[in-house]
Amino acid sequence: MDNGASSYRRFLEGDKQGLYELICEYRIPLILYLNSIVQNMHTAEDLAEDTFFELASRRPSFSGNSSFKTWLFAIGHNIAAKQFRKNPNEIMVANDTYEQVADEENIENNYLKTERNIMIHKALHNLNSDYRQILYLTYFEELSNDQAAAVMKKNKRQIRNLLYNAKKALKSELERSGFDYEE
Repeated sequence: MDNGASSYRRFLEGDKQGLYELICEYRIPLILYLNSIVQNMHTAEDLAEDTFFELASRRPSFSGNSSFKTWLFAIGHNIAAKQFRKNPNEIMVANDTYEQVADEENIENNYLKTERNIMIHKALHNLNSDYRQILYLTYFEELSNDQAAAVMKKNKRQIRNLLYNAKKALKSELERSGFDYEE
């Protein structure tokens, strides 16, 4: 049982600190994952809040068949899907605002890294939603293919194919924008 599961179990038993621990540990990764779906940081924050509200109010049972993180991300995914079924015309706007503090010794390197990150971010946001989600889940959140399949409600073969095609699409998008693969 991972730390999230034990914190959630304690919350279900009446320890409010358990929910606080969950929010502290999973809030940022959940927001970033949801942002990969909706492409709007403010909406992602609202959806993450709705996800934690769902845990606090409905208290769904965690079976332990997956990691707690996978289970939580699946709940967030379902809440995002439900919101966009209710409001299909809601406009999603990419969040292109970056703040980077430069290290005085490596200003040029930091500038180049920031430019590369911006190019990668823009390329990711030009991909379709499933491609963004699978890349985010597997590379940024380091979920296994099985865990990503559970979050995205797809089978293992679909996830392998989706990941392969997402990498190919990202590479193509980066090449179109003139991305340089060399350090």
